[in-house]
Amino acid sequence: MSWGGLAEGILMPPLVLLLPIFLGVGLMRVGNKRQGFWLAGSGLALFWIFSTPLVSGFLLHQLMPPYRNLQGNEADAIVILSAGKVQNRAEYGEAAPKILTLERIRYGAWLARRWNKPILVSGGGGRQGVSEGQVMKNVLENEFGVPVRWVETRSTTTRENALDSVSLLKNAGITRIYLVSQAWHLNRAMPEFQRLGMTVIPAGTGYDEGAISGFSFLPSASGLQNFYYFCHELVGRVWYFCLDRIKPNGS
Repeated sequence: MSWGGLAEGILMPPLVLLLPIFLGVGLMRVGNKRQGFWLAGSGLALFWIFSTPLVSGFLLHQLMPPYRNLQGNEADAIVILSAGKVQNRAEYGEAAPKILTLERIRYGAWLARRWNKPILVSGGGGRQGVSEGQVMKNVLENEFGVPVRWVETRSTTTRENALDSVSLLKNAGITRIYLVSQAWHLNRAMPEFQRLGMTVIPAGTGYDEGAISGFSFLPSASGLQNFYYFCHELVGRVWYFCLDRIKPNGS
């Protein structure tokens, strides 16, 4: 495991929420019962709060650009970013997109059918079999019946998505794009394309997370997952901020 992977594992849920509980229990076991009780209790309270759909959904919504009713004349191409793949999906007998990637594919296909815009798909991971970009292309063309004009297959990060995709787009004379991703990812992804001279129209999916109910106040797997996405985006933004301070030219 790399140092980056280790740091992400510690900083991301659920471990970041469980650590105070473990430390508190450890303190109680060595005799510091008062401090251990308060630390474990605080950790348990934080785990409860951030695992509720009400709180985690609210936090995730703060990352989203305002919803925009798209008309189809704002840009000239659709760029769909990958969010991972499953290398060997038994029921299909081949690689398949993960659920977030599939949500982006579906929305990108819907936009392409509606406006007849060309599509670029972006995603690497080809060292472990077929690339994410190629998987997206296969699904779009074979299952959604939507052609893909450009396939970017080398990138492993959002920044690399932009670098490699913009090169393909500019060679085709494209400088205005609809960027398709989860809405909470767009405010991190859009600047990466804009800094390379692209005009970016946000085309986010996942704005509507459902109505508030009594279960919204109870911890759930979906609530914890939303908090994971929130933390992932914050860590990503901080990481890019630090990179830009070290290498201002973005190299």
